[in-house]
Amino acid sequence: MSERRALVVGATGLTGRNTADHLARTGWQVTGVSRKQGMDTDGVRNVSADISDPVSIAAVAQEVGATHVFYCTWSRQETEARNIEVNGAMLRNVLETTGRTGTLEHVCLVTGLKHYLGPFEAYAQNPAQPPFHESQPRLAHENFYYTQEDILWEAAERFGFTWSVHRPHTVIGYTLGNAMNMGVTLAVYGTLARETGSPFVFPGSPEQYDGTTDITDARLLAEHLAWAATTPAAANEAFNVTNGDTFHWRQMWEVVAAGLGVEPAPYPGQPTPLEHRMGDAAAVWRRIADREALIEPDIDRLVSWWHTDSDLGRTVETHAAMTKSRDAGFSRSQDSSRSFLDLFDHLRAQRVIPAGVNET
Repeated sequence: MSERRALVVGATGLTGRNTADHLARTGWQVTGVSRKQGMDTDGVRNVSADISDPVSIAAVAQEVGATHVFYCTWSRQETEARNIEVNGAMLRNVLETTGRTGTLEHVCLVTGLKHYLGPFEAYAQNPAQPPFHESQPRLAHENFYYTQEDILWEAAERFGFTWSVHRPHTVIGYTLGNAMNMGVTLAVYGTLARETGSPFVFPGSPEQYDGTTDITDARLLAEHLAWAATTPAAANEAFNVTNGDTFHWRQMWEVVAAGLGVEPAPYPGQPTPLEHRMGDAAAVWRRIADREALIEPDIDRLVSWWHTDSDLGRTVETHAAMTKSRDAGFSRSQDSSRSFLDLFDHLRAQRVIPAGVNET
């Protein structure tokens, strides 16, 4: 096997961190790019660069000479028009600079199921019908995912590399300081409920509580990215990436509660958004962190109340078909209950939540 040199863009994020870790453990030469302090994973070389600055990322691209790029980042903006402008420019900078090296063989672009649901400002307004299939047409809304795909396809034709687009659902896995991290958010929520005696109530919509949904384990997504990057049958294709099972939050909420050592409260029949209920959470969390010697006393570096509310507050069912990946040869699956329980165990081991939070 020739040397595979991976450039993981967004290596401190939820997807990027797990991807870089998986690649390093399976023999790749891995460089992780981020604007923040790098991750502490063995085998991953960390580089600081600003991908919104072509000069900054060009220096990294030339030095690394990547054979494979894993694009695992985005920047949330106030409007979808700005999302298109900013996120399109960042991807274009990465592809232009890595494409010019002449070493690039494949690019994996991570987007998501908003491809089928629409952007935040038109979220779940006339969405596609689940289960989502990759062959379904684009929605009639501006969407930066669509812009990124167009940029990717144009660059691939010009520079001669292959590509794959990966559309995960809500990603569950370990990282800190991520703006879209429901698993860690729920772990903090359960810890706060245990501390204060407040009800651990499912905060989302009746449609999510009783409807069919799925999630994506960050570890499975990392495997899917590595598979697509090195499998001819996956070249120049878009794929959904989910665990391969489905569930109702009615049952999963009991699993999550048990994993965090709290009692699940009766569902009130309507959404009770976390963002409106957690006004005093920062002070309570700092008290817990000081008492339990946790590694992060700043709750804002752990939770994403707004994103979890958005995810769990949908008024439509959301689940994606994995048939296309299966037909192309990707056979891995992941039990979704274990996605949550494994994450909670890891958070305890890393002293992110108290070690005894699951004791009864």
